[in-house]
Amino acid sequence: MDFNLVSSAFDTLHITPPSKLTLLEAQSLSSVHVPPFPPDIPSLLIGIDSAELALQVKNVLLAVYPKEHEVNWVVGQWLQAERLGDFQPATFDFKPSTCLYLPSLGEGTSFESFAEIVAHLRAPDGCMWDKEQTHQSLRTHLLEETYETLAAMDENDSAGMREEFGDLLLQIVLNSQIASETDSFSMNKVIKGIYDKIVRRHPHVFGDVELNSVDGVLQNWEKLKEKERGKKKEDKGILDGVPSALPALTQALEYQDRAARVGFDWPEIDGVLDKIREETEEIKQAQNLEEVTDELGDLFFVLVNLARWKKVDAESALRGTNLKFKKRFAYVEQGAKKQGRNLSDMTLEEMNALWNEAKKL
Repeated sequence: MDFNLVSSAFDTLHITPPSKLTLLEAQSLSSVHVPPFPPDIPSLLIGIDSAELALQVKNVLLAVYPKEHEVNWVVGQWLQAERLGDFQPATFDFKPSTCLYLPSLGEGTSFESFAEIVAHLRAPDGCMWDKEQTHQSLRTHLLEETYETLAAMDENDSAGMREEFGDLLLQIVLNSQIASETDSFSMNKVIKGIYDKIVRRHPHVFGDVELNSVDGVLQNWEKLKEKERGKKKEDKGILDGVPSALPALTQALEYQDRAARVGFDWPEIDGVLDKIREETEEIKQAQNLEEVTDELGDLFFVLVNLARWKKVDAESALRGTNLKFKKRFAYVEQGAKKQGRNLSDMTLEEMNALWNEAKKL
């Protein structure tokens, strides 16, 4: 590392080197996809000696920094400030001494700062409510935030998703902080565990295994998980890892997916369609509530299988239909109000007329 170059760069910038600074050889960004440093600390990238490297650096930085973020290019005594998104490497004369200075993206923009503020909530001078929480007391909050996140996703609401993902992340970090206080595990171990699992289960990306289709990836994934279960000497089957608390449609889809990965599946979709007709006929022949309940469950299960064959998430499909029904029925309610009437006073034909108007809209 050329510290004379670093000192010269700050002289040209006319600023005192900050107390916290990420100092990095730009070449280390040549094969990554996101910046390997926290954005809430100023950074100085040195050795940007070509347009190709500069373009790669720019693309990596744009994964985190907004296009409007102002950066400073430094070459000797020459200084150029511009927005990150406006920089055009082809118009620049690069030299081995070229540096890029990135001011901080702002307080609270790194994972580390978020983990710190959550730890502060649990500290002696933190929040009384947060200090009282346990894994069990937070369980309902985790479930609630999960469903709120799904609702934002169903609405395709970008702003809502951004907020709800943050709320969901808070639950994960807060639970990890609680665990760290009893030496059970830490956030680092959570991250390391999923990091290793991703690498281990993607040998076609991070290893030398060749797979040519999504189905091949999933089948190989199931084989790897089977080996992992064997190494742990767990007496568990393929379906035992599916959470019992999942919504029924999601659980059915996961059961069917896992069974299909080891070859337990209809060879053609015609088998699924025949099974739907069979289950429908059995519902007609059911003699009592118990039989109807059982046959309806079978029909729901095979309908999920049809959705799987059609590459449709059954839970999302039904949630979408629920939302559509809610919006159309609200239109019917508003239509009744405009007429000064109660829904209970309207005939089915009148309500259907409003319903059909809603469908056209």
